[in-house]
Amino acid sequence: MAAQAEIHEWRRMGGELFTAMPRTVLTVLAGVALVLGLSSCKVTMAQPGAQPASSQPAVQPASPQPAPPAPSAPAAGLSVLTEPQAGIGPIYRLITGARHSVDMTMYELRDPTAEADLAADAARGVDVRVILDRNLEQSRNTAAYDYLAARHVHVVWAPDGTTYHQKTLTVDGATSVIMTLNMVAEDYPDTRDFAVVDTDRADVAAIVATFDADFSGHAVRPPDGADLVWSPTNAEASVLAVIQGARHSLAVENEEMDDSAITSALAAAARRGVSVTITMTTDPEWDEAFSELTRDGVHIRLYPDSSRALYIHAKAIVADAGLPGRRALIGSQNFSVASLDYNRELGIRTTSPAVIAAVSAVLTRDYAQATPYSR
Repeated sequence: MAAQAEIHEWRRMGGELFTAMPRTVLTVLAGVALVLGLSSCKVTMAQPGAQPASSQPAVQPASPQPAPPAPSAPAAGLSVLTEPQAGIGPIYRLITGARHSVDMTMYELRDPTAEADLAADAARGVDVRVILDRNLEQSRNTAAYDYLAARHVHVVWAPDGTTYHQKTLTVDGATSVIMTLNMVAEDYPDTRDFAVVDTDRADVAAIVATFDADFSGHAVRPPDGADLVWSPTNAEASVLAVIQGARHSLAVENEEMDDSAITSALAAAARRGVSVTITMTTDPEWDEAFSELTRDGVHIRLYPDSSRALYIHAKAIVADAGLPGRRALIGSQNFSVASLDYNRELGIRTTSPAVIAAVSAVLTRDYAQATPYSR
């Protein structure tokens, strides 16, 4: 079941607790320092630079250390990066700016620059730990695994039997980045994704505690933190709560649409008068769900599945944008049974006006530029 639900991640080629050393607990100021230079909640940041052409991580240099920028603190501990406009540079700078520790959980890692930066961190004494999915992605993650292991990065395979579709980076125990994107260089230029930079203490502590258990192979029920959405524990309920709580509008981007509970909730929202818009990439596998949704008044627009078109990989819902009850959910969860009920996934709920405004603007523009669905 998991393999079928995650097949669309594959298409983007052409988704004894470890306590040997006590981990440093940093203050919120450390978290703020690590996100200096990230423009809080902007849709468009610096354009992405050229990505390394080589697919051999061993020959790629680490990206240079950034100069210290002027202080800037994200509102409510959150900021958002929109890809591909923001470029992957802010993520690289978080990695190279680490002082004590870097934790990464990643479904797919095929980014020579990121791998070199992680290795360079380890070489200067940063405690670098990486968890890579093996349930579905071992063959494609093996090159990165071998490269990192040979350079003193503490890299392990995710616990066997569960797909680790989570995409998270935590630096110095103070800043976490909750991503819809995989760290795959070839995907960056033409793929719609979001990354939420989170310095909330409760969220970061919950992510670190879960990482510690996963890294050591121990079972864990991930803590919710302030507003985290974990699969399989609270994901479906959280997604349904956002959809069912909408009173005026719902804007959705996702890669998959085959969870009947989510489809039914979206259809029910349209029937009760909510304006529901969905933007995705064309795939005949979702036609049955699309037909049901359009019959109930949901507005669906699609991008072609083409290398010349924007690929919708983001997983985001915005409810009642611009209104007092606004809320959003952004994370790694596809609208699939596997993603919501079986995989390890991580997302975040927010009522932050700035984050919601930024994500809503992107979803609105993407919808306007896509083609209305017709079967």
